Amino acid sequence: MTSTSSLPETSFPAGSIEPTQIAKDHGTEALKDIAYGSIAGSLGKVLEYPFDTVKVRLQAQPLHLPPLYTGAFDCFRQGFLTGGIRGLYRGISAPLTGAAVETSSLFFSYRIAQDVLLTVTNNLRDDGYIESKLSLGGLAACGAASGAFTSLLLTPIELVKCQMQVPPLASTIVESSRPGIVAVISSIFRHQGLFGFWHGQLGTLIRETGGSASWFGSYEGVSEAFRRWNIRRLEPYSPPSMDRQPLQIWQQLLAGAAAGVSYNFFFSLPTQSSRECRPRTLTQSI
Repeated sequence: MTSTSSLPETSFPAGSIEPTQIAKDHGTEALKDIAYGSIAGSLGKVLEYPFDTVKVRLQAQPLHLPPLYTGAFDCFRQGFLTGGIRGLYRGISAPLTGAAVETSSLFFSYRIAQDVLLTVTNNLRDDGYIESKLSLGGLAACGAASGAFTSLLLTPIELVKCQMQVPPLASTIVESSRPGIVAVISSIFRHQGLFGFWHGQLGTLIRETGGSASWFGSYEGVSEAFRRWNIRRLEPYSPPSMDRQPLQIWQQLLAGAAAGVSYNFFFSLPTQSSRECRPRTLTQSI
């Protein structure tokens, strides 16, 4: 993921910027968030999906029966032997679209949350300048708000994805005979109605709120640490605008890695959508 800072880390005199220019800049940045977030989310989902399939299958094992898998490697091996690579990518159509929606909505709502928080706090300094940089705690709070919003979009996608990832109990079912995405969506709507797609919303809300706060907080915190380190390293030759310069690629990668690790403490938690995917017979599945 790229830098999530939505506002320049500078101060400006109150009333010195034209509202039309602000609206134009925000509109451009919002389009970038949606476009770049969609691309990043889709590419990331292609890489991570087999591992996500293994995670969901391990979480969704029946509690009243002996374990189907001895561990992650055994789950991956059985999935590959049963359906090949195609079986590990089963159900990717829904989350591939969902990943684009999720990532773009995360960045878009994160930007909106920052704008709202800056407006509410209205950090007017003694010299008449408005502080346009939020604290780390404020950025984490904005991340939590973006995660809460995104959970509303993500829960239906997660439910469909999980039900397609988990195979039926009948071991004789061949890969090609399993219900497709249309059959799964129709089954959920037929048996549970429209609100059935939001089963497990509370679990997803907790996961996404905490995970997004952790992700954005970690990313911004590590990025800020690198900015300060860069300034100290180049003193006294660093320009005044050094804290606004883009980080080096390896620094951005490390910041993203730290964010991903912290987010996965929440992402690894099983949600109600995973429990809704306990293996069932083929007739129960459709």
